[in-house]
Amino acid sequence: MKERTYTAAPGIPALLGLAVVALAALAWLVYGIKLKSPAQIVPAALIFATAAAAMVGFFTVAPNEAKVLQFFGRYVGTVHDAGPRYVNPFYTKKAVSVRVRNFESSKLKVNDLEGNPIEIAAVVVWQVVDTAEALFLVDDYVDFVKIQSESALRQMAQSFPYDSHDTGAVSLRSHHAEIAERLREEVQERLASAGVKVIEARITHLAFAPEVAQAMLQRQQASAIISARTRIVEGAVSMVEMALQQLAERDVVTLDDERKAAMVSNLLVVLCGDRGTQPVVNTGSIYG
Repeated sequence: MKERTYTAAPGIPALLGLAVVALAALAWLVYGIKLKSPAQIVPAALIFATAAAAMVGFFTVAPNEAKVLQFFGRYVGTVHDAGPRYVNPFYTKKAVSVRVRNFESSKLKVNDLEGNPIEIAAVVVWQVVDTAEALFLVDDYVDFVKIQSESALRQMAQSFPYDSHDTGAVSLRSHHAEIAERLREEVQERLASAGVKVIEARITHLAFAPEVAQAMLQRQQASAIISARTRIVEGAVSMVEMALQQLAERDVVTLDDERKAAMVSNLLVVLCGDRGTQPVVNTGSIYG
């Protein structure tokens, strides 16, 4: 079922016309009562009652709101034009907001791709774009958005690791744009049947579950230390290689393999050490 736009008649002229008819019928009715003439009372009363009942067809549409019309259960169409409108008084009218809305999920406890328990929450920005689908294809489209958004968030969280650990893979913690787009697609896929468009979806809370938070923190610290050490060693090896190369090219000193090994060892200790080194100057024997 798809939305059909219904063009309703302007409400003010219709309301004024019905008001004039109702007042004229009321005056006729009063006149008939004074004359005690059933021939005038009955048609005047019928006209007045019909005009009064016809006023039920008058309604207003607020900005960014739609009115869905039904005729004894059959979908007629949707009125989007803001302002006073008039339709068949037998049409039922149900208001549907087409404003942009947002929904923030509760904190969900799930396992990521690596099986680590995490807590995750997200905010989903959405809007009704098909009022017929929103009303007639799901029972309660607002509740449907909430449940399906949390389901999509849970599914997405299980598809990625919490952290990539410097492997370059997409992770929940480091690749915000990719994760947000993936979450938006997951939610949109579930809400398409409800006439809802997902404008944006982003993670608002991401953390390890309390029972493993300390252990995961130690793991992250260890990974960071290993990564830093790896870079330090790579830089130190490059610097040692460059020092030996420049000493040989400039013919500053000639080193045999044993002295090269000693120099490499000393340089690596200096470059890779945690603390500043204390130099020891070996002057040899200056006497004798």
